[in-house]
Amino acid sequence: MKTAAGPGLRHLLTRWTDTPLRGVLAGFLMTAIVQSSSAVTVASLGFVNAGLINLHQVLGVIFGANIGTTMTGWLVALLGFEVNIQAFALPLIGIGMLLKLMRGPGQLASAGVALVGFGLFFIGIGVLKQSFEGIVETFSLTRFTADGMSALVIYLLLGVLVTTLTQSSSASIAITITAASSGVIGLYAAAAMVVGANVGTTSTAVFAAIGATSAAKRAAAAQVLFNLITAVVAMLILPVLFYLINSISALLSLDPDTGITLALFHTLFNLLGLLLIFPFMDNLARWLEQRFKSWEETESHPRFLDNTIAQTPALAVNALLNELDVVQQRFLNLYQLAISPQYDASKFRQQRDVLNNLARQISRFIVNLESAALPDETTEQLATLMRVEHYLVDCTLSADTLAASWNTREKLRDPTLESELAGFLNQVYNNMVTVTHAQEAANSDINSTLDSILQEKDRIKATLIMAGTRHQIEIAQMSSAIDSLQEAWHITKTWHKATHRVTALAAIVRPEMPEPEPLVASQ
Repeated sequence: MKTAAGPGLRHLLTRWTDTPLRGVLAGFLMTAIVQSSSAVTVASLGFVNAGLINLHQVLGVIFGANIGTTMTGWLVALLGFEVNIQAFALPLIGIGMLLKLMRGPGQLASAGVALVGFGLFFIGIGVLKQSFEGIVETFSLTRFTADGMSALVIYLLLGVLVTTLTQSSSASIAITITAASSGVIGLYAAAAMVVGANVGTTSTAVFAAIGATSAAKRAAAAQVLFNLITAVVAMLILPVLFYLINSISALLSLDPDTGITLALFHTLFNLLGLLLIFPFMDNLARWLEQRFKSWEETESHPRFLDNTIAQTPALAVNALLNELDVVQQRFLNLYQLAISPQYDASKFRQQRDVLNNLARQISRFIVNLESAALPDETTEQLATLMRVEHYLVDCTLSADTLAASWNTREKLRDPTLESELAGFLNQVYNNMVTVTHAQEAANSDINSTLDSILQEKDRIKATLIMAGTRHQIEIAQMSSAIDSLQEAWHITKTWHKATHRVTALAAIVRPEMPEPEPLVASQ
């Protein structure tokens, strides 16, 4: 069904979740169609992992998926026992396979596979029903009847176990309803197993969140909390729920059928759980956002920016300058990691992600300042800071490219040329450090320094091309070395632009203020 829907599932998640209520409806509809809350939950975690939807949006989808999965119980209760399953299940399989064989890969073929799945699902219900009828004849029913709270807890744990093993609450609930309708277990025992299935389905989200982003872990924790709270409430008021079910059945003139009773029970306690937690979704999201913080999130937290500073534009400009100083120090550390002989790709990616996250928060802070109330001078200063932030992001992208080319290339066969190439990269680093700490650098000095670096770059490039022409080095070696030269040159050019603007603005905003403490590189 997910394949047949194509981009539809992604559309539902990204477009239909802008409010909590719409998120609940989207989760309900997707789960009712796919017949798998696990599939919808894992897909939702994937989109959270990719940053396509945020935690507030995914909470509604997860809670709605819990309501949608109750449709399985209704399918089993209404169709599994009153309809001749073979009469429509086998044709569904036949039509589905025909679509699959005739159409090949595509959405229509996937719809055919979905029809086959539904057909097999209903045939499975029939097989289960016949199997449990045989069990009834073999074993005493009293052995499966729950008496007292301890027995109910045992059946609840059994529901958790079955769902965890099958990774499908739909299958577990279908088994439970079939067993209860066949007389294998009592009604209260079946209800406890249904509650256990609701808890057990959270194992899918837990497994999917292992190794995922912090946002995905928070979403998985939200489902675990919701299902646990719902389960505790349902078990505590079990007699009250069945009283309500009997009243609803009498009001709607429903037959006192075990399957329908359990399906109604499953729906009722999930709705009750949603009603209990829906008013507190924002509070839950805020609480979860303080949990499962990754190293990158902790390191990416701005040191100088907050909402209080944002209310005073003059202070905001100075705070932004301080934050950009931090970003510059972090970039110098990143560049060192990129050209280090002991290159650590994992550590480099962590530092790169921290820089990118911090840069996004700086740009967001600038944009969120009330521009209508700002004087022209402050607006120009903010525009300069935004440009500097863009330069530093550009440097980070180039450092990423440099790290990839420098650390995956084959070293030059000429050790002298290899040493000159490494020396140039170190020269770029030393120059960036010098320029950063030069408080009053004249434009002529900056241009002179850049000219000398450019001349050295061109000299090494010409030497590389000559060595490649004379077959002293491989062409691939020459190309990768030149790529590294170009990226390092681009970084130093962009760095000079950023540093020149920061220095000029700092001279105006904080002429006598001390620099912020230098950032110590994280180990």
